[in-house]
Amino acid sequence: MDLRIFTEPQQGATYDDVLAVARATEDLGFDAFFRSDHYLTMGGDGLPGPTDAWTTLAGLARETSRIRLGTLVSSATFRYPGVLAIQVAQVDQMSGGRVELGLGAGWFAQEHAAYGIPFPAKRFGILTEQLEIVTGLWGTPVGETFDHAGEHYTLTDSPALPKPVQRSPLDPSRPGVPVIVGGGGPTRTPALAARFAAEYNQAFPEVASVPGRIAHVRAACVEAGRDPATLVQSVALVLCVGRDEAELARRAAAIGREVPELRANGIAGTPDEAVERLTWLASQGVERVYLQVLDLADLEHLQLVAEQVAPHLPGA
Repeated sequence: MDLRIFTEPQQGATYDDVLAVARATEDLGFDAFFRSDHYLTMGGDGLPGPTDAWTTLAGLARETSRIRLGTLVSSATFRYPGVLAIQVAQVDQMSGGRVELGLGAGWFAQEHAAYGIPFPAKRFGILTEQLEIVTGLWGTPVGETFDHAGEHYTLTDSPALPKPVQRSPLDPSRPGVPVIVGGGGPTRTPALAARFAAEYNQAFPEVASVPGRIAHVRAACVEAGRDPATLVQSVALVLCVGRDEAELARRAAAIGREVPELRANGIAGTPDEAVERLTWLASQGVERVYLQVLDLADLEHLQLVAEQVAPHLPGA
């Protein structure tokens, strides 16, 4: 099982804060460092303010060497798809081929209002077209052009440059980066993942719902003529682990959460409890877990998980 560190810098973090966590992620042996793509805090004052996801990842691409880097998830409302394709391809080049793109429809209306970003009522069609365009631009052979005429976007005679370093997991004959699609819907999102994604992510699900959602997306793959085994199954869950109840309570208080709720909904409790939940998730078909780290100053938290949880997981 892959363990990835997932952060929410819009809650209040500088680039240096994020860099410290990314370096700890690399040094402690975790698989990847991911961050949200938001511009407004969801609680508290958010000081010193947000950092842009792809600007941050460009910096981390040059200041790390092993871990994979990406967004969980970028909002389709934030960037034109042609611009996003260029940004992601460039960061992939800067990292030596370590980037992944999580892309979603967007949901946080307040941040759009706060920064003057249009927030259409219906966004699923926008997301679908963005996935068509981004993957189409990357996959167009060098020397050929890409065109798209859709409801939301029109591209004419695009040179479809630059290209990512990586090859598309869905078609290794073409350039591309792994795309992550997630959501809880039973039909449209699984179909979109089956069509475009290397990974299907469940973000903060009720734990008991995980197997059913996996079944939905596997069925969507079969319907699309795709081998379900080629789609990585992942979940994102909040992390709060302590050696004892006092340490656990201190970490829960630091992120404004209650211990019983964290135990019910996250990777939380003692290291043994964390191992138990992660092992159960693996038994249900989850191959990758994003550990949502909300206190970016508590690097000892990551060290505890690396030393007392990760070595005891399936495949470790």
